[in-house]
Amino acid sequence: MRMAAIYARVSSEQQREENTIASQTTALIEFANQHELEVPKEWVFEDEGYSGATLERPGLERVRDLAAEGQIQVVLAYSPDRLSRKYAYQILLIEELARHGVETLFVKSAQGNSPEDQLLVQFQGMIAEYERAQILERSRRGKRHRAHAGEVSVMSGAPYGYRYIRKTEEALAAYIIDEAEARVVRRVYEMYTVEGLSIGEIARRLNREGIAPRKASRWERSVVWGILRNPAYRGVACFGKTHLSARAQMRPPRRRGTTTPSHTAGHQRPREEWIEIPVPALVTEESFARAQELL
Repeated sequence: MRMAAIYARVSSEQQREENTIASQTTALIEFANQHELEVPKEWVFEDEGYSGATLERPGLERVRDLAAEGQIQVVLAYSPDRLSRKYAYQILLIEELARHGVETLFVKSAQGNSPEDQLLVQFQGMIAEYERAQILERSRRGKRHRAHAGEVSVMSGAPYGYRYIRKTEEALAAYIIDEAEARVVRRVYEMYTVEGLSIGEIARRLNREGIAPRKASRWERSVVWGILRNPAYRGVACFGKTHLSARAQMRPPRRRGTTTPSHTAGHQRPREEWIEIPVPALVTEESFARAQELL
């Protein structure tokens, strides 16, 4: 259940007398319950008698503080004009909250008929898309920077033959050799490059000997092929070998069952764009190179 804060505001004495702030809060609490949002009592903020033309309001300041502190995931308001009468301020607040990973929801949706309402909806979508793109780009650049620094933490996991050791206060994350699996890797290379066995025969021999791969019950050709192709075994794990791009579609996808088809596909990057990270080698450079010649 996501944590939320409620913000209500009335600006005039007449509105206060009509008890409109209480009706706002009641509607917001009902909305939170319907959408499975948890709102502690102390996170219900009401600014009574404060103009929407200024951002200097105690309740609003506290909401912004909670967002900056990372304590909430959602802010609820009755309508956009409760945040501010000025559209520029509405956009500023929604963007600020989104930057902290906080979603802004309105009971009275901004999807009205006026041009201003429609503009706000579009801005909300643009801001959300911008924030997602920013997060993805920061993550991508951060991973590339750590890869250039030789950190294996950017990899999706340790391949067969290694164990992944998490980062500690004293040392960076690392691959260490799993000796039992490493012996199998070396045997695979020997059977392929020295004995001249096919990939299929190597898989069958490992299965006959009762040697199980790490994540399956039996060896398949694709698993053996992956071991022979993985440059980590010669001492360099490679980051950034593939990238995602939009999948070209000649016809609408057929939907079988409830699975939604992916609209992206992985493509291999040029070899010169890969980032090499030193790891312990399991086979010699010569053995790995010979395997690549034969594949």
